[in-house]
Amino acid sequence: MQIADRLNLVAESITLAVQAQANALKKQGIDVVGFGAGEPDFDTPPCIKEAAIEALRAGKTKYEPTAGTPEARAAIADKLRRYNSLEYSPEQIIVSVGGKHSLYVAMMATLNPGDEVIIPAPYWVSYPEIVKLAGGVPVYIRGEPSRDFKITPDQLAAAITSKTRMFIINSPSNPGGHTYHAQELQALAAVIERHPQIMVCSDEIYERLLFNGQRSCSWAALNWDAWKDRTITCNCLSKTYAMTGWRIGYTAGPKPLIAAMNKLQSQMTSNITSFCMPAIVNALTDSTNEREVEKMRIAFEERGEHMWRRLNAIEGITCVRPTGAFYCFASVRDLLNRPLGAAATVCKDAVEFSRQLLSQVHVAVVPGNDFGFDDHVRLSFATSKQQIDKGIDRIQAFVNGEAPR
Repeated sequence: MQIADRLNLVAESITLAVQAQANALKKQGIDVVGFGAGEPDFDTPPCIKEAAIEALRAGKTKYEPTAGTPEARAAIADKLRRYNSLEYSPEQIIVSVGGKHSLYVAMMATLNPGDEVIIPAPYWVSYPEIVKLAGGVPVYIRGEPSRDFKITPDQLAAAITSKTRMFIINSPSNPGGHTYHAQELQALAAVIERHPQIMVCSDEIYERLLFNGQRSCSWAALNWDAWKDRTITCNCLSKTYAMTGWRIGYTAGPKPLIAAMNKLQSQMTSNITSFCMPAIVNALTDSTNEREVEKMRIAFEERGEHMWRRLNAIEGITCVRPTGAFYCFASVRDLLNRPLGAAATVCKDAVEFSRQLLSQVHVAVVPGNDFGFDDHVRLSFATSKQQIDKGIDRIQAFVNGEAPR
C-alpha cells in the first residue's frame, strides 16, 4: 500500500513513546506519577454539561452550519468584545474541532509552498508539523531561559526574510509557562508592522490561566486598526473550561480568511458535534462558569508556585517561574552526561532523561526535544499537590542516585 509522501514531512512524536511506556507500567500495577497531562484535572462545569444534555434531549442532532450556529458565533463574538476588546462580527468567526484543528485549517487556508513561518522556541509540538503539512517552512527563534524564554524585537527582525508570511505567538505559553506583557507584544508588533506581507497567528488558548494579577492581552487588541486584517486569533474552550474532550476550537479573523476556512472545513469535518453548540453559548455567557474558571485558575497558580519552588531546590535543575498555563519547563542540562539514579545511567539528552526517570523512579515527564529544547523537560501541574510532592520526591531521589521511595 502506498503512503503519501507528505507524511514524511511530519516527525513522529517522542512524547507518545514516553507516554506508551508510562501506560505499560500502569498496566503492570506500578504507581506512576504523571506530569505529562496537557489538560486540566478538573471536570467541565455542570451547567455546561447540562446545556449539551438538554440540547441532545431537544433533538439537536442534525447538521448545522459548517462555521457554527449563529448563536454560538454570536456568543464568541460577544466574549471577544467583552474580554479581549476585539470587534469581530459573527461572520468573522468559525468553530472547529478543537484548537489544533483551528490552527490547521487556518494555516492550510493561508500558506503557500515555501512560505516561511516564524515560531518562537520553546514552541508547542504541533506548530512546526502543521506548518510543514501546509507547505510552509518553520523558522525558529530561540527564547533564552535568562529572558523567561521570551524573544526580543532584534531577534524577530533578524529572522524576517522576503519569504516570511506568518509569525506565531502563544501567550501564555505551552510549554514555557511564560507570558508576554502588553509592552513586550507592542515591541514585537513594531517590527512586524514594517512588513505588510506578514500575518500574525495569535494562539490564546491559555488566556484565562494567568497568575500574579496579570490580564490577558490579545495581539489584535494592541492596535485594532493596524492588526484587524492581519491577525488570526485562535482559541478554544479546552483549557479555560476543562473541556479538552469536547473538541471545540474557534478562529476569528478577516472575512476572506474565515470564508476560505469555511470552504476548506466544509470538505473536511463540516460542523462540530451539533449538540455541543448550546454548550458553547452556556460556557461563554453563564456567569456561574466564571466562578468555576477562577477556582481552577487559583488552584493552578498555587500548584505552579509550589512545583517551581520544589524543582529549583533540586541541585542540577533550574526552572523559569511559570506565569501562566499549567506547565513548568525545567532545565536538566546540568544533569546530563553524569550518572543518575540507582542504576547510575548517563543520559545524553532530555529524551533519555525522561525514559530513565520513568523506568527507574516511575515519574512521567515530557522531554523538551519536541518543543525545541533538548535539555529541558515539561512538567504539568494539572494535578494535586500531593501528587506533585510525591513526584518531586522521586525526582530528587533519581538525581541523588537513590532507589524510588
